Amino acid sequence: MEDHTTGQVFDYTRKSGVEHAEIILPLDAAKRDINWARDRQQLWNAAEFAEKRKDARVAREYEVALPQELTWAQRLELTRTFSQEIANRYGCAVDFALHEPHRQGDERNFHAHILTTTRQIEATGLGAKTSIEWSETDRAKRGLGSGKEEIAEIRERWAVLANGKLQTLGHEARIDHRSLEAQGIELEPTVHLGPAVSGMERRGIATEVGERIKAEVQARLELAAEIGRLQREIEQVNRSIIELSTDIRAALATRNTGLSQWAAMRAEAGPKQTIEQRREAAREHWLEYREQQAGKGMDEGQEEATEAIPSRQKGHDIPDDDFSL
Repeated sequence: MEDHTTGQVFDYTRKSGVEHAEIILPLDAAKRDINWARDRQQLWNAAEFAEKRKDARVAREYEVALPQELTWAQRLELTRTFSQEIANRYGCAVDFALHEPHRQGDERNFHAHILTTTRQIEATGLGAKTSIEWSETDRAKRGLGSGKEEIAEIRERWAVLANGKLQTLGHEARIDHRSLEAQGIELEPTVHLGPAVSGMERRGIATEVGERIKAEVQARLELAAEIGRLQREIEQVNRSIIELSTDIRAALATRNTGLSQWAAMRAEAGPKQTIEQRREAAREHWLEYREQQAGKGMDEGQEEATEAIPSRQKGHDIPDDDFSL
């Protein structure tokens, strides 16, 4: 491809890993028999010429992960369907390419790069900016949501199409367009090196970006290990608290049983007595005990007890023993 603005030629003929490339136009353009945009070199040179500002966005890219459960034909059909919806939604041209997994990467990493123009397709070239490129002020004036909400809708649409395809073909796998945080999954997202850095790293060339990302990954791993250690300590403390709570409950149950028994004994003993009442009760018990002992003596030696009685003369009775408490 030749860049007509600079005269520079880019040769992609030896690029490997591209399974299929295709340009999709809006259905309205097909009805109007607009075909110039199907030429890749003509399309992207028109995109360059249409922009006057040096910081203008010439194209917008969507990168999607293709379910590895699908065949090549099924992945192509899914990508083509999504690309057609994007083209119809914004009236733009869509240039997509299916990529197979990198040789030194994950063998399940089937993906597609979807490049769209930022302007609508017209019969003689590119026209006005597509709605997704409008400023937030212009979007609000036309009753549209924010650009961030627009991107979220596109992500959700991709998930719906992919999951519908998987379900139709009888696969249990599903994808989720939401972030890990929104899904409630406490995992750190992976870091994307980009094609340039990845290529240099595969060739054994150390890069500043690669080293920085490796340092970040190492820091994340260390942080994850520390979080894991803290979680284990918290679980151990929680178990100790549960065991201690069990012991406390058992002790309280024993105490309550003892208190109940004591209360029952107090109830049987009657109301609380004063010291004088206790003394009188003790005296009565003592006298009762003496009478019992005296009765025993009469049964065992009645003669000796009878002989002792006359010795008590009038005025010389033997006094009772003193009793004190």
